[in-house]
Amino acid sequence: MQFMIDSLGGAIKGAGRREYGFAELLIKQPKGIFKNIKDKTQCWMSHGDSAEKLPPGFEITASTDNTAIAAIVHKKKKFYGFQFHPEVAHTPEGTAMLKNFLFDVCGCKPDWTMKSFAKETVEQIRQTVGDSKVILGLSGGVDSSVAALLIHKAIDKNLTCIFVDNGLLRKDEAEKLKVRLKENLNINIRFINAANTFLKALKGVTDPEKKRKIIGKLFIEVFQTEAKKITGVQFLAQGTLYPDVIESVSAFGGPSSVIKSHHNVGGLPKKMKLKLVEPLKYLFKDEVRQLGQELGLHDDLVWRQPFPGPGLGIRILGEITRKRLDILREADAVLLEEIRKNGYYKKLWQSFAVLLPIKSVGVMGDHRTYENIIAIRAVTSKDAMTADWAKLPDALLGTISNRIINEVRGVNRVVYDISSKPPSTIEWE
Repeated sequence: MQFMIDSLGGAIKGAGRREYGFAELLIKQPKGIFKNIKDKTQCWMSHGDSAEKLPPGFEITASTDNTAIAAIVHKKKKFYGFQFHPEVAHTPEGTAMLKNFLFDVCGCKPDWTMKSFAKETVEQIRQTVGDSKVILGLSGGVDSSVAALLIHKAIDKNLTCIFVDNGLLRKDEAEKLKVRLKENLNINIRFINAANTFLKALKGVTDPEKKRKIIGKLFIEVFQTEAKKITGVQFLAQGTLYPDVIESVSAFGGPSSVIKSHHNVGGLPKKMKLKLVEPLKYLFKDEVRQLGQELGLHDDLVWRQPFPGPGLGIRILGEITRKRLDILREADAVLLEEIRKNGYYKKLWQSFAVLLPIKSVGVMGDHRTYENIIAIRAVTSKDAMTADWAKLPDALLGTISNRIINEVRGVNRVVYDISSKPPSTIEWE
């Protein structure tokens, strides 16, 4: 909307008061794109600039208390603009607005389905890869598992999946995933323990972007080393999603900022010897889960909460050491056990523990302690582009805190993160 206004003779200015999060949308023209949308509806804002003056021919169709020009239309040219985000789950009627735009205003037909996407993507992979061999980094998450199934359907035995234990996984995760992946995926999988290599490279590193770059670089190097053992490998497949692309690079060459480098897209060396296959790069997480169900992937993998490629390396703020990894693993295990036991695992987008780089004074029995602080992060979301902090019951939070402090040596304080995305990110680093 801002680009449209600026290009066509209007004016944009820095907002006196930025607007992030929920806002009440007051609809002035309940027709066209706002057909059958109630007058006052919730929307999700994320902006520091606002429209000051509209170009000729435009009208205001909606506003909020903070933003006078929240939606616009040029009826003759059929130009529409929103200041808010209709595409995210936190704008409840956003999907209805987009449907009005696509099917009423633009005259499109709803003939795209996940089944058709799967069929077309399998054929595209066949055409791209041909008789070459492909290796894929299999983490056990829904992204890489769905990517593996798609590619397996396209090229069968020419796919080799590689599971890398980088030493930054959660408690007992490597062994559990070996069993789960072998049971649920009838695909050739190789398991590699590279923990010492990763931990050695990360020694003394505290900057989060450096951590991500190091982990991403080693991730590729491990694959290149393994690829040499397999004759004919020309492609590296990845479960990159669209949010990864958006947050790591400006997707279409525009001025958007790099929020954080993802190991799939931000850590790739410029002269990588393998070509990329990324069949999910224009999908969001909820769509990948739908695709997984369409392909018959087991529920345990379809609904596994997202786990970042850099793993616990970006959930330990500050230096990564074996001792600090052990503390975080134990705290995280307690958290997930309670989340599952109380029926919240599938309700939450993510729930995890973060080890902070500060300590606090405590008292245990008759002794003064000076120990670590664990932060708990639990969010609800649909696509990871936006997220809201989860309103977990006080009793559950109390149980989690009590168990971590009593059961995990080296922790004497637990805090709960109550920030949304935006302005915060889901992960801390």
